[in-house]
Amino acid sequence: MSENGTHESSVPAALRGCWYPAMRSAELHGHRPATAELLGEMLVVGRDAQKRAFALRDFCPHRGMPLSAGHFDGNTVECCYHGWRFDCRSGQCREIPSLVPGESKLKTERIFANAFPADEADGYVWVYFADPERPADPVPPVPRLWRGQGRSRTVHLWCDLACDVDQGIIGLMDPAHGPFVHQSWWWRKRSSIHVKEKAFEPVPNGFRMSRHTPSANSLPYKLLKSSYGEPSTTIEFVLPNMRFERIEAGKAWVSSRATVTPITADRSRIDVVASWNIFPWLPFVPWIFRKFAVAFLRQDQQTMEKQAVGLARSRRQMLVDDADRQARWYFQLKEAYLEAQRTGQPMKHPIAEPVTLRWRS
Repeated sequence: MSENGTHESSVPAALRGCWYPAMRSAELHGHRPATAELLGEMLVVGRDAQKRAFALRDFCPHRGMPLSAGHFDGNTVECCYHGWRFDCRSGQCREIPSLVPGESKLKTERIFANAFPADEADGYVWVYFADPERPADPVPPVPRLWRGQGRSRTVHLWCDLACDVDQGIIGLMDPAHGPFVHQSWWWRKRSSIHVKEKAFEPVPNGFRMSRHTPSANSLPYKLLKSSYGEPSTTIEFVLPNMRFERIEAGKAWVSSRATVTPITADRSRIDVVASWNIFPWLPFVPWIFRKFAVAFLRQDQQTMEKQAVGLARSRRQMLVDDADRQARWYFQLKEAYLEAQRTGQPMKHPIAEPVTLRWRS
């Protein structure tokens, strides 16, 4: 299967009608709110007195003061400038201290700070950005990581990327950069390049690399095989930004999700959550995983920093053969999603049927 061509990218618009991870739950301390930048919006994020997550635009509709500079009592956020108070979950104004009771015609309850649906899952505070053209659409459940049976451990990792969300995502799913970007004694060497053949199938809003035996040239997979038996892997990408990987060997399992979230038009952030039940008798497994995964992410981060220099000169890129097929699918999925939002019709999936791809890596 071969279809070569160029892709002239522009500054990408983030998809709406989707959940995005705003911050790690550990960044919230008690009932003290924190700020987060997401999709070009500054947000004030926190938990109310009932420990429910909330997110408001960090902007008072009165005179523009950041609400994060004010006081939070567990239910309302008070602007530090004139004391206007807003319900932390609905954004509805609860009080304007300067109004004289019985004399003002202003309907306080009709004033709102911009509020966003928020929820916590998998150690993240998620914020939902509704499609402004379809604000009445129901809010879907927040994404959750699959976990198998048994006691498990979980690690969270993150790093900033000096690139827009599209470049971050196609880098995340790119199958051919490993031997060049991620060379190491514990992962793979440049000399290990060989032909790979993988089957793919469409899934709602994305695609899946069907269950397969993982690469035999990586030390972690060799250790897993020797301890638990032949492993199998399933990798799935789902709009707007999620890559799931699920590895199983007998009753042993490893599950991970990586997201690339747009911060601004030219900055994004990658968040990784991984959970597993393997090697429960080894107390230092999370330390080992974190050490190697941080090094892995740093390699991607440095690559994006270098690429940003070139893309500042020209945003014209080539997408060639099967190695870049997943990148092409991503752009087609995004276009199909936007078209479905525009027309209100069901999304027309660009991948009509299962397909097998071949590349070297």
